[in-house]
Amino acid sequence: MIKSTRSTAARSSFEPDLSSIRIIRSSRRTLSLQVRPDGQVIVRAPHHVTLQEISSFVRKNSSWLQKHLEKAEKEKELNAASPVQPLTMEDIQKLADEALRVIPGRVAHYASLVGVTYGRITVRNQKTRWGSCSSKGNLNFNCLLMLAPPEILDYVVVHELCHRKQMNHSPKFWAEVAAVIPDYKTREKWLKTEGTRIMRRMTG
Repeated sequence: MIKSTRSTAARSSFEPDLSSIRIIRSSRRTLSLQVRPDGQVIVRAPHHVTLQEISSFVRKNSSWLQKHLEKAEKEKELNAASPVQPLTMEDIQKLADEALRVIPGRVAHYASLVGVTYGRITVRNQKTRWGSCSSKGNLNFNCLLMLAPPEILDYVVVHELCHRKQMNHSPKFWAEVAAVIPDYKTREKWLKTEGTRIMRRMTG
């Protein structure tokens, strides 16, 4: 989702179909633009913003909109060509429960190898991220990791723990990862291929 408080993209030759955009008004203060997985474009706007202002906002962000519409279309084509079985909420809860049993132990094991401490561990059900590390050292992990091989889970754990030393993806960061998991590139590649199929099973 893109918000009006961020810098807008340059205009492009792409001309958005303003008539098909759904506008949702509320007491919010800023404009935001969203592309749903089915390709539906939504603009969330304050009550006082005019249609002309909304139109201008959409056109200013036409490059961003085109990119995400194309992404949504590719995902629809992928789903049609290679359908997956969506996870039910019960499935997701079971994965989350399993993750809470498994992941803390892996984090404790690898934290000593990386040489870092960490804060709270949270398990979430996400569609785009496998894990994250906050500046305070709190760690978040996707419950879908329970559907991946153990070595992939370990890679994600090490990846996030290494952010305790380097909050970036610089050469120094990857050197920290490689010191613990020399074949991390192979595991990263798995996430970008097989992991994408797992992510597509997330419902909602």
